[in-house]
Amino acid sequence: MLDILGEEEGEMKRKTPYWPSLHGPKVGQLDQELSAELPTAENCLRYISAYPENLRERIRGMIRDERLGAYLLERYPVPHEHNSNKLLRAYTNQIKTSYLKSSERLSKVCFDDKLHLVHHALGTQTFVSLAHGGRLKARRELRVSSLFKRCPEPLLRMIVVHELAHLKEKEHNQAFYRLCIHMEERYHQLEFEARLYLIYCELYGSLY
Repeated sequence: MLDILGEEEGEMKRKTPYWPSLHGPKVGQLDQELSAELPTAENCLRYISAYPENLRERIRGMIRDERLGAYLLERYPVPHEHNSNKLLRAYTNQIKTSYLKSSERLSKVCFDDKLHLVHHALGTQTFVSLAHGGRLKARRELRVSSLFKRCPEPLLRMIVVHELAHLKEKEHNQAFYRLCIHMEERYHQLEFEARLYLIYCELYGSLY
């Protein structure tokens, strides 16, 4: 396993990195990426740009030797089965009930084809204001990119946990990541492997 956890005082070998798919494009980056030609191994490595160089070099080697897919399939032989909006909603609410029972109710949970390609996000949770009887009624919606409709279940869980944590913590601060780890203790490792999954999909298409 490509372990990202450090041994010194149990800390990570890297800081929480900038991830375009979660944090949004940097100024001027969106147009550059949208105008890019066919993906190359090097530009796909932007997903792990904040990780240590020795780890990035290992991933370069796996791509060069066409071993990235085999690594992911060995770790995760089958995709998850929560591949409809109804099943995703039940899956999400089960996690929410276990860890955030008193948080706001989710009015809608669904997969979204536009996420990642348009918003450069893997998931979102938003307020939607609707007119009802002359009053505005706020609804909380959670959407997951359709890129994760056929992915390993732990990676789907990481995305859902990330978005559920935003019900309590709006910013990507220490409290936010502590909550993520509370809901999924392997959160940072799964985040890294989700990046590898995105690299694979961008280079080769579906893993399954």
